[in-house]
Amino acid sequence: MDKLIAVVDDEEDIRELVSICLKRVGYKVKEYENADSLLKAMPKSLPDLIVLDLMMPGTDGIEACKILKRDNRYAKIPVIMLTARAEETDKIVGLEIGADDYITKPFSPKELAARVKAVLRRGDIRKEETNLVKIGDITMDAEKHEVMVKNKKTELTATEYRILEILASKQERVFSREQLLDNLWGNEKTVVDRTVDVHIKHLREKLGSSGKMIKNIRGVGYKIEL
Repeated sequence: MDKLIAVVDDEEDIRELVSICLKRVGYKVKEYENADSLLKAMPKSLPDLIVLDLMMPGTDGIEACKILKRDNRYAKIPVIMLTARAEETDKIVGLEIGADDYITKPFSPKELAARVKAVLRRGDIRKEETNLVKIGDITMDAEKHEVMVKNKKTELTATEYRILEILASKQERVFSREQLLDNLWGNEKTVVDRTVDVHIKHLREKLGSSGKMIKNIRGVGYKIEL
């Protein structure tokens, strides 16, 4: 593997544990003791994925994630949040600001490696030829991994793009949350149904008025309906 993972945590022992775990399965790793050092280094050293601690002195993980997702240069870089708190609200906040996944301390090295692999795989979808998909005012370019809404480029995270791609693949078909989770994480998923709801909420907001095409079928799942 030639993927570079940025590991950001103010606790040296956590950084070392994560780095050893990821290097063991073949990733390159660059460690940062705080979010400010990561943000300063980003223009010169662009990672393929960021493992970002939630609670840090100075710029915390939430604020750092917001900064990254607002910058077009870094918005598509996947972020996995590390949190020492197990409350669902903390996880939901991370997902709502654009994080692609979360993992709670203490964690197993195998689980972390599986999460990193799954998130990177979602962002590595490649098409051999350009395949434009149009749904109402939305145009998806599979080759460029871009979405245009009313001819204006809309920045989506890798997870948001994949969800839209799945729903668009069979318009009018209802996909259950379990089916969406399977498509996103496969056998490596250790997430809850609520995760899908949060990503879709964020996706709808980014699509503006076109987000209304994503329908919630109560007790079943989601579909795209023109």
